[in-house]
Amino acid sequence: MEKPTPDAEKKPEAGLADAYKKYIVKWRGEPTIVRVENPTKLKRARTLGYKAKQGISVVRVKVDRGSRKVPKFTGGRRPTRAGRFFTLNKSEQQVAEEKASRKYANMEVLNSYWVGEDGKCKWFEVILVDPSHPVIKSDGNLRWLTKGKHTGRAYRGLTASGKKSRGLRHKG
Repeated sequence: MEKPTPDAEKKPEAGLADAYKKYIVKWRGEPTIVRVENPTKLKRARTLGYKAKQGISVVRVKVDRGSRKVPKFTGGRRPTRAGRFFTLNKSEQQVAEEKASRKYANMEVLNSYWVGEDGKCKWFEVILVDPSHPVIKSDGNLRWLTKGKHTGRAYRGLTASGKKSRGLRHKG
């Protein structure tokens, strides 16, 4: 049995890379938060709890990469206080979930996943659930979201990415 040539192995991936680039170019021109009809990665969305039913929607959120910047102050202070760049104590994915939750205030964040990135931005798709929707209230798997103690999950670090950043993923 002959070993396949390196070119033969790269051809399928090259096609995927072109499609990926087209997505990224298209997403750059879109607003920060865009409601998506269908998830880009359906298999990933389903593992995180997505179902194609009323009361559940998916939004794509753009987050700037890199450290955050503080405006440069005027006036005399000692040089150690003149630091302009700082890193957030949360992941970019958590920032994306919070942005989505702020825009869709009547919905709760169920989960989110990475869909793409370039040198300047990262894109995540966030699964949102409407806890007051009758279909969600009657769903045995999602009914727990309708209880009051699950409000503001994204802000309190109760989603998967929030728990990860709080160090609650592994025991020991």
